[in-house]
Amino acid sequence: MGRGRTAASPIFLPTLPVSRVNAGLTVCQSTGSSSTSSGNTMKSSNPNSNSVDAQKSTRLDAAATMDPPTTGSGLRRRIRPEIQLPAPHVNDKPDVKLGVLLLQLGGPERMEDVEGFLYNLFADPDIIRLPGLISGLQKPLAYVISKRRAPKSKAAYESIGGGSPIVRYTQAQAEGVERVLQEMGLDAKCYVAMRYWHPFTDEAMEQMIEDGVNSLVIVPLYPQFSISTSGSSLRVLQDLFFKDSPRWNQVSHTVVPAWYDRPGYVQAMGRLISRELAQFTQEQRAEGDLHVLFSAHGVPQRYIEMGDPYQQQIQQCVNLIAQEYAAPDVTTHLSYQSRVGPIEWLRPYTDDTLEELGAAGVKNLVVVPISFVSEHIETLEEIDIEYRELAHENGITNWRRVPALNTEPGFIEDLAHMVVEALQEPAISVTEACALNNLDIMPMRGDKDGGEDGKGLDGRLAVLGLASGVVLDLFSGRGGLAHLLH
Repeated sequence: MGRGRTAASPIFLPTLPVSRVNAGLTVCQSTGSSSTSSGNTMKSSNPNSNSVDAQKSTRLDAAATMDPPTTGSGLRRRIRPEIQLPAPHVNDKPDVKLGVLLLQLGGPERMEDVEGFLYNLFADPDIIRLPGLISGLQKPLAYVISKRRAPKSKAAYESIGGGSPIVRYTQAQAEGVERVLQEMGLDAKCYVAMRYWHPFTDEAMEQMIEDGVNSLVIVPLYPQFSISTSGSSLRVLQDLFFKDSPRWNQVSHTVVPAWYDRPGYVQAMGRLISRELAQFTQEQRAEGDLHVLFSAHGVPQRYIEMGDPYQQQIQQCVNLIAQEYAAPDVTTHLSYQSRVGPIEWLRPYTDDTLEELGAAGVKNLVVVPISFVSEHIETLEEIDIEYRELAHENGITNWRRVPALNTEPGFIEDLAHMVVEALQEPAISVTEACALNNLDIMPMRGDKDGGEDGKGLDGRLAVLGLASGVVLDLFSGRGGLAHLLH
């Protein structure tokens, strides 16, 4: 089993106070005062006061941040400055050829690609990381899992029309970013690098070399950083650079590690949510308040305890987006989907949350896929089919789902502005991006040192538990990885 055959181949909105935000999010009143309630609601606070800025590059805070005013909710907005063209060395020198690399998960476009995609997914040590003593079982385990899960996975893909649309959407995003950059006067070519299926990262990099690219901006299409998403893709790039350093030393590069708090992204999400909220009729609103449920992909709780910034970035991101659509009769919730095995993952779980909302008498619900920027099996099958059915079973009769951003014009424009700003700010290498975001919080492959206080051993035991859970989960055909994306 290998990688498989080659497949054919972006304005501020009016802001209202956030009335209620649940599931571990800031509670923001119109007066900016603090309040508490039972359940999953926490005291209000300024999310900037306990941010992960120490782990982030000044790239995300300097040029794109201007002393923003404080909103009525107590949150501070980041204001994008007027965009200027990059430095003359990019625009004027004929020997500089600029490329933009968009990193994404990938997915099988044809049914015959499913098994190979699954193998690549589970052969990734950042998805199932085995302790060093048994790390040699990684590929055999991936082979067995992919063989076992392929039939059920094919059925899931069949239910959404056969194959994943993620490659198609990502290529359209790349074309959109390239077009906006050209309209801004910047000659750049955008490339797509998928982690688990064609076009693979090395394929995209080879194409860039053929095209003569010698200056590169790397943008993971994951707004929030996690070792299992952006981190895994960056590790592949790191390996490529290391294995052929003389060649890649000729290509300067910079990384945008995370961009969950960018105004263009936040406002684009707010617009999509507002459109769905506007679809509720007066009769439906008379049945009860409106509820917005952000469903993010989960990660093991142990990852967060060891330093993965993902959860905090998700929470801050949802707080910012909630300002864009806030109204007195709208309540916002956050939950996590796609958990795996018997170990603890980020809570609250989306399926549990839907049952709790139904038990509380909620009738009007808008579900928002927060950690995804393209439609794929987790939005089209897990949310649209499984979660919608669960919601209806629990009495949530008026269900709407916010579409993924895909090629939303404001989002595409902001991705292009992100590239320009990256060229104007101090460069962040792939290695620095990994270090800044605690990419190595999990034991490295082949690491035999238990670490101080037994933390290394504890980490390996946690990951072994995760791996065991994954095996049980996948062989039973139940659990969050039934959709086989993360």
